[in-house]
Amino acid sequence: MEKVDILFEKVVEFFSHYGPKVLGAVLIFYCGNWMIKKLLIGFKQLMAKTKYDQTLQRFFHNIISWALKILLMLLIISTLGIDITAFAAIIAAAGLAVGLALQGSLSNFAGGVLIMVFKPYKIGDLIEAQAVIGQVEEIDIFNTRLISPDNKMIVVPNGTMANGNIINYTSEGKIRVDLEVGVSYSSDIKMVKGVLLATLTTNPKVLKTPKPFVGVSNLADSSLVFVVRPFCKPEHYWDVYFESLENIKLALNASNIEIPYPHTVLINARN
Repeated sequence: MEKVDILFEKVVEFFSHYGPKVLGAVLIFYCGNWMIKKLLIGFKQLMAKTKYDQTLQRFFHNIISWALKILLMLLIISTLGIDITAFAAIIAAAGLAVGLALQGSLSNFAGGVLIMVFKPYKIGDLIEAQAVIGQVEEIDIFNTRLISPDNKMIVVPNGTMANGNIINYTSEGKIRVDLEVGVSYSSDIKMVKGVLLATLTTNPKVLKTPKPFVGVSNLADSSLVFVVRPFCKPEHYWDVYFESLENIKLALNASNIEIPYPHTVLINARN
């Protein structure tokens, strides 16, 4: 009986000492999880109003969720009377080690965040960056995937994308097509301009505003060089490019306007 009494006293002492702490830790766990859920719902609604990219929304949601859960875990450990200094040191050391190991990836991650926040381009845009050109197929947190005009997949790290020059051919809703046409010096300039402008304006894919421009750009060795600059929607760029060249050739032929071509002059030297 004496041993039972001693054991009972130890049990009572244990629960009297640790019971309130365990109960407090349980309450903090449930209340903390409830608060985290409410905070994440509020954050999700706020991000939806700002219309940020879905990938960025999910990423920030996960980061905040993990950060809040780690803080809750540390609070529970502290409530139980356990010294959290060692845990904080371990987490800091692990963070430093991961940061050093993933230095390049962190640069790409930071670039991805900047791209998603400032939006220099979006999915579907035709862009030129890092000496490549293509249509944006996907933007994730580390890389941007492009489809080149010859249908090749190009993966560019976001770190280099964010730190380099980016040319967006789509963002303004229109793009200029630059062409050059050479005609004979005997051609009437006003007539040639009229034929070229008429050819452009009859193409439904050429925009009326801004108006197409045609002008003499160079007096070459064997031809008058005209610049031909129609505007079109970005998705019609190659259609307007090839159709304009074809239609211009047909129109010049129909108007009997000569297009010079390179030729070789042979000179006989007589003794």
